[in-house]
Amino acid sequence: MDIKRLLHLMVEQGASDLLLRTNATPRARVNGKIEVISSETVSKEEMWAAANFLLSSEERKRKFLENFDIDFIHEELGLGRFRLNVFMQRGTPALVARHVHAHVKSFEQLHLPVEICRLFCEESKGMFLVCGPAGNGKSTTIASMIEYINIISAKHIVTVEDPIEFLFKDQKSIINQRELELDVPSYAAALKHVTQQSPDIIYIGNIRDEATMRAAITSTELGAFVMSTFHTINAVQTIVRIVNFFPPYLHDEVRVQLSLILKGTISLRLLTRQDGSGRIPAYETMVVTPTVARLIREGRVREIQSYIDEGKLFGMQSFKQSLVNLVKTGIVDEHEARKYADSKDDFDLALKGIGR
Repeated sequence: MDIKRLLHLMVEQGASDLLLRTNATPRARVNGKIEVISSETVSKEEMWAAANFLLSSEERKRKFLENFDIDFIHEELGLGRFRLNVFMQRGTPALVARHVHAHVKSFEQLHLPVEICRLFCEESKGMFLVCGPAGNGKSTTIASMIEYINIISAKHIVTVEDPIEFLFKDQKSIINQRELELDVPSYAAALKHVTQQSPDIIYIGNIRDEATMRAAITSTELGAFVMSTFHTINAVQTIVRIVNFFPPYLHDEVRVQLSLILKGTISLRLLTRQDGSGRIPAYETMVVTPTVARLIREGRVREIQSYIDEGKLFGMQSFKQSLVNLVKTGIVDEHEARKYADSKDDFDLALKGIGR
């Protein structure tokens, strides 16, 4: 088994991820589906050799042997960058390599809601979140927004990532990219001093805990526009998750803060196109209007969904509406869309033109 050959093979086949482990055939995620890309079975010795080649430095090998799990970026000359996660399973290494595209695509190329993305990019303060399961385009969407800002505005953009995926070149803006463990020990540590670095925009790779969320809120209150990602499925779950980072006695205070700083969310789910040519996003968009802000402040978060359903005037759209549109335009098969619906019954009714 040649790990370089497999990386070339996954890129040639347009795969997003390569998956390797001992005593299994190499597989890749192509258009969202796992496929065998080589008939050879990976031996224990080959797996260790691949892991040692990719870990490369003694420092990475030390961290891997200490934690049995490591994230990093590997660059293969002439091929591109790969986000690697090497982990132990049943006593031997396994790995997942995600291909990181060198070129940052535009909103149109990614089939994102162009006007609403531009609207959020023009914000000067507050918080904006991109939500969705792992591997559904959150980082790619944020990268597209950062590049758009970079092209049209003279800003100072600071990113804190784990690890750095997309590399940006300064255009009208100046962009400083910081990587956890390489440039800073943690998200919270990076955000503690970031406001002294005169940022206009701060991108936090992922908010996972109270300390990072608290620091992000403080950054917005000091005048920066904060962008981040959440592993949540929609706007309502995102707001609930943020509030639940904090102890119950702080929930009312956090809701008030959120109602003042949150500008909106875009939630993504990638679906396979009907013609098999790739994947396309279904998306929910929420704009925090005065009504939505009041519902957040009053703790009536579950009621927000109905305002998203009816908020087309403000640029809002529900997943149900997005899925129905993809089916009616012939881009996605009805069966594929139904799999991603929050409520299959509501989706079926909406497809028939019946409101609920």
